Amino acid sequence: MFKTQSLSIFKKVFFIGFSTFLFSSGASFLVPRSSASPGFFEYQWDPEPGYRRLKYYQSSSERLERATYYFFLRGKERKEDIIKLTLKVPDYFEAKIKSEKLSLCKVKVGGYTARTRCLEKVPSLIEVNNNQTSIEIFPERPIPSNKDSYAVVMKIFNPRKRGMFQFQALSQQTGDIPISTYLGTWNVDIQ
Repeated sequence: MFKTQSLSIFKKVFFIGFSTFLFSSGASFLVPRSSASPGFFEYQWDPEPGYRRLKYYQSSSERLERATYYFFLRGKERKEDIIKLTLKVPDYFEAKIKSEKLSLCKVKVGGYTARTRCLEKVPSLIEVNNNQTSIEIFPERPIPSNKDSYAVVMKIFNPRKRGMFQFQALSQQTGDIPISTYLGTWNVDIQ
């Protein structure tokens, strides 16, 4: 009886002592690194009336690290077929964007149990302007307005400066008059 009681007391003391050690030391070596996907809560002081937040995933948010960005265009965000997609890049996003490191694909959006991955690559012509503030994508066939999700995949080294960078998406639909309409904004954070 005394052995079992002393064993349970030993377990309690060990647990309390080990817990105190972990909390006092910060236990940063046991905590997994957080992913770079956007948080659940985003607050803007005075959002514009037409502002739409788009979903994205970035493999790394650390400065100067290699990262893969997935800028998602989900089915509910596309009202009509898209024949041209334009991404407005902030001029203070100082990363080298190369057209050969960009692609457009039909994507399966990942979550807690699955990874984000391209299902099928959409053949397209991709152009980056000289000062790297605009990316224009011309798919060979229009991106349909269905339930499927599409993504612009960008592989770059993150910029040297920290901050929040707003990438805007503009689309041009099929029709007689080529007018670009605002789809939404991706708010990318570099730490």
